[in-house]
Amino acid sequence: MRIGCVLSLITLILISCRGNPEQKQIKEQDQTLRTWKPDYARGFYVEEMQSGIQYLNIKSPWPGAAKTFRYALVPRAKLNSHKHLIDSVDGIIGIPVKRLILTSTTHIPALEILELEERLVGFPGLEYISSTGVRDHIDSGKVVELGVNETLNTELALALNPDVVVGFGVSGAPSAYTTLEASGIPVVYNGDWMEENPLGKAEWIVFFGLLFAEKNAAEKAFRQVEKAYLEARELAAKALERPTVLSGSLYRDIWYLPGGSSWAAQFIKDANAQYLWEGNPESGSLSLSLESVLAKGSNADLWIAPSQFTSYGEMQQAEAHYSQFKAFREKRIYTYALSQGPSGGLLYYELGPSRPDLILKDLVYWFHPGLLKGYDPVFFKPLEP
Repeated sequence: MRIGCVLSLITLILISCRGNPEQKQIKEQDQTLRTWKPDYARGFYVEEMQSGIQYLNIKSPWPGAAKTFRYALVPRAKLNSHKHLIDSVDGIIGIPVKRLILTSTTHIPALEILELEERLVGFPGLEYISSTGVRDHIDSGKVVELGVNETLNTELALALNPDVVVGFGVSGAPSAYTTLEASGIPVVYNGDWMEENPLGKAEWIVFFGLLFAEKNAAEKAFRQVEKAYLEARELAAKALERPTVLSGSLYRDIWYLPGGSSWAAQFIKDANAQYLWEGNPESGSLSLSLESVLAKGSNADLWIAPSQFTSYGEMQQAEAHYSQFKAFREKRIYTYALSQGPSGGLLYYELGPSRPDLILKDLVYWFHPGLLKGYDPVFFKPLEP
């Protein structure tokens, strides 16, 4: 009996030292078949492995992020045999994802485009969602309100038992995400807002296509947007004149407007117009004085995106100096604040990043009258009296 026990113990030790044969085999097979990189987006890429898993790599999800986040996307049927990967990645996500929590309205259009609105189970700030398809699920009580992204209600989130939380950070990861991860819920960071190229933002639909195991459908949807965008840019290039453009408005004596290398500035350039700050290297926003903006932009032909203003009367009441601008006097100001969803959310912020082709068409329509015939602007509308 004693000899038998000793032999059994030795056998167990040998098996333990050799490791799980199935896991060893998986590791041996886990060779990279190819690396897929987006054409425009710079914030993510994917490694497709021989074993069937994919590694989703997220670069710079917020300014100054110190690392690239790496997630293993594993077919749901193989999840148990790939749990050993947890020590080498930031999360293991079973795909296709069936239940997810989103945290930004810019994530919502991907669900609508891929016709997967029912996968959403929780969101912080339901009143900001404009998508009619998702609002139907909200009104039916199928989507739970989770508070605010930075202070996400983790108890409610855990009770929903999501497969994944798609989060974002402005200067780092919100502390609520740590609680979720400690409870076994993977949090994957979406950095679409960091992209400077309009088509780069739109290409993040492939990020969602990967989570839902619908990469081909997501790529197809993106190619349609890309085609429409490039056609609009080509049409704008035929315009004989290049109008000058001003943007932004005052807020507490500071005029905020897009930097010359920003997403917004790229739209103006592609619409064949001259943004007055196009030579500025900043990719974020600029903070200027009224005097400096007046000196450079008082004679601008057009003015777009004057913050949340919807009428000339409202602007005049807020700041009398606005009347010193030519675009104000000639009534050539165009705002996105008039395009709202059913609950008052601004379509420009929710749908715009996914549909840059529509934003560009809007600008071409207003910058070059008569060039885009039969088009009905979606986001940018003339300021009301």
